Amino acid sequence: MARYVVRGVRPYGERAVDLVVEGGRIVELAPPGSASGSIIDADGLIALPGFVDLHTHLREPGREDAETVETGSRAAALGGFTCVHAMANTDPVADTAGVVEQVWRIGGRVGLVDVRPVGAVTVGLEGERLAELGAMAQSPAGVRVFSDDGKCVHDAVLMRRALEYVKAFDGVIAQHAQEPRLTENAQMNEGLLSGVLGLTGWPAVAEEAIIARDVLLAEHVASRLHVCHVSTAGSVEVLRWAKGRGINVTAEVTPHHLLLTEDLVAGYDPMYKVNPPLRTHDDVAALRMALADGTIDAIATDHAPHPHEDKDCEWAAAAFGMLGLQTAFSVALLTMVEPGLLDWRGLADRMSVRPARIGAVADQGHELIAGSAANVCIVDPSATWTVDAGAMASKSRNTPYASMTLPGAVTHVLFRGQPTVLDGVLA
Repeated sequence: MARYVVRGVRPYGERAVDLVVEGGRIVELAPPGSASGSIIDADGLIALPGFVDLHTHLREPGREDAETVETGSRAAALGGFTCVHAMANTDPVADTAGVVEQVWRIGGRVGLVDVRPVGAVTVGLEGERLAELGAMAQSPAGVRVFSDDGKCVHDAVLMRRALEYVKAFDGVIAQHAQEPRLTENAQMNEGLLSGVLGLTGWPAVAEEAIIARDVLLAEHVASRLHVCHVSTAGSVEVLRWAKGRGINVTAEVTPHHLLLTEDLVAGYDPMYKVNPPLRTHDDVAALRMALADGTIDAIATDHAPHPHEDKDCEWAAAAFGMLGLQTAFSVALLTMVEPGLLDWRGLADRMSVRPARIGAVADQGHELIAGSAANVCIVDPSATWTVDAGAMASKSRNTPYASMTLPGAVTHVLFRGQPTVLDGVLA
C-alpha cells in the first residue's frame, strides 16, 4: 500500500506535524516537512479521527430511488465520515442475517466508508416478535446495534426481552422514543405555534415517557440502551438522572436539533418536517448544553433522504426527514465549537470516539497516534461554503440548509489509509 504524508496538519488543532500513513495505519507523527511519501498538503488544517455516524438511512434495499449504499457512502465520505450505521427500515426490513449481510457486502464493495448494518429489533418493525438478533450478530456483518427506528418498540415486555437478549453479545438496543398513542397524526411540536398553524401537536412527553420507561428497564436487566435523536429538554433531564444513577444508557442528538427550531414550520415548508419534530429555542439550548457536558454522548445525523415527490407536496402528505451527512460537521462547528461549548478533542469525542464505542466498531474512533487505524478527517475551520441542494452527493435533495452559508469544510479524508476525499472532492 502507498505511503502518504499529510503535511503540516494539526491533530485536534494542536501543534503541526507530518502525519505519516502506511499499511492502513498511522506509523509516525513526524516534524513538519521531514517525512517522505505521497504528499497531501494540509498546512495549518486540523486532523480529527474519521467521523462515525450511528444513524444513517441508506434506503437500500427497496428505496433506491431515494438513496443507495453507494450514493450514501459518497455523501458520508464528503462529510468526513469513515463509518456509518445503516438503519434497518429498508424494504425488505433488515431483520434477518441475509439482509444485513447484503447491505454489509455492498458497503464493502463500494469501499468509501465502513458500512455497519443496524438490525431490526422486531420482525418487519411491527413490534410483535423479536427479529433474528442472534443470527444477525453472528453473521459476517457482526451486527451490534439493533433498532426499529422510524417506529418505537412500544411494548414494554418486548423491549425487556430485547435488552436481555443482546447482553449475550454486548449488543445495544437503539430506541426511537415515541409513544405512538400520544403522537397519532402528529405533525409538529405541540405548543402555541402548532395551535396557531392548525397542525396536530407532537408533545415532548411522548418522547420523555418512553426514555423514562426504558432506562428503568435497562437498569432492571443490566443491559445497554441507546436513545436515538433526543429532542427535548425534558429528555435531557431524564438522561441526566439515569446516568447519575449509573444506568448504562447513551444518547445521540442530530445536527438539525442543535440548530433549527419549530419557528421554521410557520411557512408550512415540508423540508422542515422531521421525526422527532423541530422543538423550541429552550430545547435547543438544553440539547447543546447536554452534548457539551456529556449527558448526550454523540452527534448522529439521522440522514433521511427522500425523493422529490415525497417532499415537494402539501405538509400533511410529506415524508418526515432531512439529509445530514454532508452538513453535519459544519453544523457542529457552528453550534458547538464556535460558541466554545466543545473544543476539537470534544468534537472528536462526540462525532467519532463515543459513537465508535457505542457501536462496538473496533477500528474507528481511535486517538491519532502511531499504531492507530488510519481513519482520518482533515478539516478547514476557516472556510465557508454555501449549501447547494443540487450538488449534494445523495440521490435526494431534501436538505434544510439549502442556500445557507455554513462554516468549516472537510478537505481530506483517509479511510483505512487510503484517500477517499482530496481537496473537498472524492478521490
